[in-house]
Amino acid sequence: MPEIPTKLRGRAHVYGRPHINTDEIIPARHLNVHDEAELARHAMEDIDEGFVARVRPGDILVAGEDFGCGSSREHAVWALRGAGVKVVIAQSFSRIFFRNAINNGFLAIECVGAAELASTGDDLEVDLERGLLLNHTRGAEARFVPLTDFAKELLAAGGLLPFVLAKRAKVVA
Repeated sequence: MPEIPTKLRGRAHVYGRPHINTDEIIPARHLNVHDEAELARHAMEDIDEGFVARVRPGDILVAGEDFGCGSSREHAVWALRGAGVKVVIAQSFSRIFFRNAINNGFLAIECVGAAELASTGDDLEVDLERGLLLNHTRGAEARFVPLTDFAKELLAAGGLLPFVLAKRAKVVA
């Protein structure tokens, strides 16, 4: 099973207001699409029309509390991942978004004060091993609770389905 990286570095895209819902992450009018690249073209478009033009592979989305609330849709995770976002760091997540993220092999980190620590364009580093969010632009940092071992296993496997299939293959063999 591949290891997840211990450090991630990228440019920040900050949306500090609370309760950004899944309809804002990927508008419902695009839910008939399942292709990540197509969904990516519409990521965050109702709250930031320029997001897709600015985001680059490896970038980091930073959000306020209760990110991903509202309807349960994996499309929100797929749209962000398809756009190149490597990790979402939020004050807190709705439970369903967090589960969808981890189950789809997409990194979601809760970090109190993350939205106040960064501005859009800042150079951020996420140190998963030490539980640190570092802002290299400002010389600031914040601590977060590291991921559980089980969450790390799911992420390393690429999500819940690949994890279960790998476990099943070991049992059958």
